Amino acid sequence: MAKRTFSTLETFLIFLLVLTTAVTVALLSLLFITSGTIENHKDSGFPATQSSPTTQSSPTILGSTASQGLTITSGSRTTQAPPVITTPDPPLFQNFSGYHIGVGRADCTGQVADINLMGYSKTGQNAQGILTRLYSRAFIMAEPDGSNRVVFVSVDIGMVSQRLRLEVLNRLQSKYGSLYRRDNIILSGTHTHSGPAGFFQYTVFVIASEGFSNRTFEYMVTGIVKSIEMAHKNMKPGKIFINKGIVEGAQINRSPSSYLQNPESERARYSSNTDKEMVVLKMEDLNGAELGLLSWFAIHPVSMNNSNHLVNSDNMGYASYLFEQEKNKGYLPGQGPYVAAFASSNLGDVSPNILGPRCVNTGESCDNANSSCPIGGSSTCIAMGPGEDMLNSTQIIGRIIYQRAKELYASASQEVTGPLAAAHQWVNMTDVTIQLNSTHTTKTCKPALGYSFAAGTVDGFGSLNFTQGTTVGDPFWDTLRDQILGKPSEEIKQCHKPKPILLHTGELTKPHPWHPDIIDVQIITIGSLAITAIPGELTTMSGRRLREAVQTEFATNGMQNMTIVISGLCNVYTHYITTFEEYQAQRYEAASTIYGPHTLSAYIQLFRGLAKAIATDTVANLSRGPEPPFFKQLIASLIPNVADKAPIGKTFGDVLQPPKPTYRLGEVAEVTFVGANPKNSAENRTHQTFLTVEKYEAASATWQIVHNDASWETRFYWHKGLQGHSNAIIQWHIPDTAQPGTYRIRYFGHNRKQDFLKPAVILPFESTSSTFEVVTT
Repeated sequence: MAKRTFSTLETFLIFLLVLTTAVTVALLSLLFITSGTIENHKDSGFPATQSSPTTQSSPTILGSTASQGLTITSGSRTTQAPPVITTPDPPLFQNFSGYHIGVGRADCTGQVADINLMGYSKTGQNAQGILTRLYSRAFIMAEPDGSNRVVFVSVDIGMVSQRLRLEVLNRLQSKYGSLYRRDNIILSGTHTHSGPAGFFQYTVFVIASEGFSNRTFEYMVTGIVKSIEMAHKNMKPGKIFINKGIVEGAQINRSPSSYLQNPESERARYSSNTDKEMVVLKMEDLNGAELGLLSWFAIHPVSMNNSNHLVNSDNMGYASYLFEQEKNKGYLPGQGPYVAAFASSNLGDVSPNILGPRCVNTGESCDNANSSCPIGGSSTCIAMGPGEDMLNSTQIIGRIIYQRAKELYASASQEVTGPLAAAHQWVNMTDVTIQLNSTHTTKTCKPALGYSFAAGTVDGFGSLNFTQGTTVGDPFWDTLRDQILGKPSEEIKQCHKPKPILLHTGELTKPHPWHPDIIDVQIITIGSLAITAIPGELTTMSGRRLREAVQTEFATNGMQNMTIVISGLCNVYTHYITTFEEYQAQRYEAASTIYGPHTLSAYIQLFRGLAKAIATDTVANLSRGPEPPFFKQLIASLIPNVADKAPIGKTFGDVLQPPKPTYRLGEVAEVTFVGANPKNSAENRTHQTFLTVEKYEAASATWQIVHNDASWETRFYWHKGLQGHSNAIIQWHIPDTAQPGTYRIRYFGHNRKQDFLKPAVILPFESTSSTFEVVTT
C-alpha cells in the first residue's frame, strides 16, 4: 500500500470531526453568519431599458437593465461604490470597413509567497517565488460607428471566479457607465495550475485555497481592469483575420477509457480523441501594423507538475511569451504594444504530458480505467511530459503551440466581417429542465462531488487512497462525512447516479454555499465568429457536441457558416462537463461534473437559446435571470502576517552569497540576499519586478536591463526561515544568445515593519550584487 499522506480535504475533515461543536460555534461567531452577509450585484451597467430582475428559477436570456447602486466588498470590509463617472470616448473615425480594435496587457500576478497554488489542491504546494509574471490580456472590438462592442480577456490564472468577475464589472461600470457590461465582456482563465489561489467566495474553493486572500484578489482585479482600460485607450481602426489549423504532438487524452464510452458512430466522425484544431485571430490596423493575436487551443497547462512552487503561466503562457517577445523586439517581457493571448478551450480531458501515464516504480503503462499501478495504486501512476524535467517539458509544449500559431498567423487571409453582438444570462444551474425529446424531460442536480474527484488525475494524483472510476461509496468515508457534514439527501443521491457522492456540496451552506447555484452562460459574436463562454472544463466530446449544436442553431435561424469557438474557464468556475456516456464511467472529470449526468445537455440547451436570441435579434426582449450572490465575510488566509527581520548586523537586501567572478554561456549565475516576504510586494507595489539582470554598456557608461522577473531565463526563490527571517535567491540561467560583457543582478523587495502598538508599515528596499563577467569560452 502506498504511503498515506493527508490532503487539504482530509485535514479539514478530520479537524472538523475532532472539534465539530467548538469549531462550529467559533465560526458562527467569528464569521458573523447572519442574514446580512450576502450582497446581490444588482447590475453591471446595462442601458436603462429593462424592468426589474426576475426571481424565477427557470433560465432566461439576459437582456437590459437599469443601473443601480453597488457595494464593493474587500474581505470583511464593505464600502459604497463611487458614483458612476462615464469616461467620454474620443471621436471615432467611422468611414472604414473593419472594426475599432484595442489591445492591452497588465500584470495580475498577485502573491508569490505564503499562498497556495491553485489547480492541484495539494497540501503544501504553496508559492515560494516566481518563474514568470502572470498577465491579463484584453481585446476590445467595436463597430465603426461605435454602437456595439465586445471584450475578450484572457487571464493567466487557474480560472475566473464569480467574485472576481463581479468586482471587475463593478469597477468598469464606475468608470465607463454602461459601455462595458456583463453581456459584452468575457473573462477567461488560461488554467495555469501555477498561479496563486485565494480569489474565490464558494467554500470548496476557499478550502482548496487555504483561505481568501484579499491581497491577491485586489491585485488580480486591478490587473484585469487595467488591461481593459489600456485596450480602451489604444483603440484604432483595423481589421481581423481568422485562420485554423491542426496542432500535432502537443496533447493526449488523459481519460481515453471514458472517451470510448461515447457512441462508436460519433467517435468515427473524428480522427483523434482530442481536439487538435487551433483557431487564430490576427489583428492589425488599417496600415497593416500588427496589433495582436488571440487564439484558442485545447490543452491543460499542467506541464509544471504539483511539485512546483514557483508562480508561472505554464505552457500557454510560454507560447504568449515567445510570440510577444518576437513582436515586441527591444522590449522587456511584459512590455511593448503587441499583445498575444493563448486562451483555453475544451481541455477537460486533454493533457500536455504526451509520454502518457506510467508507473514510476516499474516504468509500465498504467493507461487503464482506474489509472492505477499494481504497486502504489494511483499515487504511482503519473503522466510524463516530453522534456528532461517539468520546465523543459513546459517549454517544449509551449514552443509547439507558439510555432503552429506563428504559421497560422502568417497565412491568415480570411477577413472577419459583420456586426458584433452579445447575449448573456444568469442561470440557476441546479434547477434547469432539459427537453430530451418531444415526450421526455429531465433536470440538473444540486452540486455534488464524487469519489473519483479525490483521486485526482494522471497529471496530479490525490493524496488519499482513492482511484478513478469508482462507482461505489466507502463506508469509512461515508460515515466520516455524515458525522461532520450531515448525510446527503436521497434526492441528491438519486439525481447524481451512478456517481457515489463524496461531498454533497449543494446541500452545504456554512460558512457560505460550497458551490455556485447561479452561473453565467454567454456568447459574443464577431461577424461569423461566435465565442461561447463556458464556466468550466468541457471534455473533448462535450465541446464537439456543444459546438455543433450552437452552429446548427445559428444556421437554422439564418446565420450560416458560423465558426464556433469554445472558450473555457469563463466568468465562474463549475469544475467539469462530461458527456452523459462519459459520466457513467466516473473517472475524475465525471466525478467533478457537479450538476449531474445531464449537465452537458443543459448547457447545450442554454447556449442554443443564446444563439437563437442573437440570430433573431431578440436578446433585448429577454429577462436576465437570477443574480449571483457576493459574500461579504470570507475565511481569511490561515497564514498570518509576520514582521520581517534581518540577521544581526545585516539589513534587507544585503548580499549573503555573491556571484562568481565569471560565467560561461549556459551556466547559472546565482546570488543570495537577505530577504523579506515577497507577499509584501503585492500590497506596496513600489517595484514592478523582484529582480533585474543588467549589462554594463561602456559606450554610454550606463547599466541596461536585459531581464526582469517576467523572463523565463530568471528564477526568484524565497526561502522562509523562523521568526520573520528569510533569504532570497536569484538565478539567471544564461542563454546561449547572451552577449559577453559585464553584468550585475539587482533585487527589489518590501519588508513588513511592525512596531509595538503601531500599525504595520511596508517599506521598499533594493540591492545590487557585485559585477561578474559572461564569457563565450
